[in-house]
Amino acid sequence: MTSPAFTTRGLTKVYGEGHTAVHALRGVDLEIPKGEVVVLLGPSGSGKSTLLNILGGLDRATDGTALFHDTNLSEMTDRQLTRFRRDHVGFVFQFYNLMPSLTARENVELVTEIAQAPLDAGDALALVGLADRADHFPAQLSGGEQQRVAIARAIAKQPEVLFCDEPTGALDSQTGRTVLKVLQDVNDQLGSTILMVTHAAHTAKMADRVIHFADGAIREVVLNATKLNPEEIAW
Repeated sequence: MTSPAFTTRGLTKVYGEGHTAVHALRGVDLEIPKGEVVVLLGPSGSGKSTLLNILGGLDRATDGTALFHDTNLSEMTDRQLTRFRRDHVGFVFQFYNLMPSLTARENVELVTEIAQAPLDAGDALALVGLADRADHFPAQLSGGEQQRVAIARAIAKQPEVLFCDEPTGALDSQTGRTVLKVLQDVNDQLGSTILMVTHAAHTAKMADRVIHFADGAIREVVLNATKLNPEEIAW
């Protein structure tokens, strides 16, 4: 049996001390199967982005364990976490964080230069439907196209896991569906496990698994017996 991509046990995160302490995660027990599209759903402040940052090696838990396969992220040094992010993880955020002075191709090449077994930058852009926009600068691209460049950059190193934090939050409905379709294609073609944080309930309909968060804890885990294609999602 294949081990889960991620397992957490008693995961907690506390910011601050004393009566002003904020308990962002309150003893989260969770398994994320390898190769699934998983949506973390909940209101702002519910803990979902905190969990994403810990699993992605961007933050550390206060207590508990977070395993990537059989490796304990909680015990890694800063150097080991940097290597983990470089070798295994891609990130897509709500804001595209593209270098404005670089073309789409050059933005993707920033990642391919440090990855172990990268996709060709042109192939990564083709996967997100932007082969014909490779030589355009971000200012020459729409918001949806910029987000797809950001996805191409994230997948160019062929990550085992793709973390997406509100990837459609700044997009209109039609563009948002296009971006979700790209993420589904990445899951289908590269086999990447995708963890997507959102407060938009409609996005959950494309997921294999939906994890509902509230007040730093998991309230419910729902398995979708029938997934919708992103084009079918009502916005």
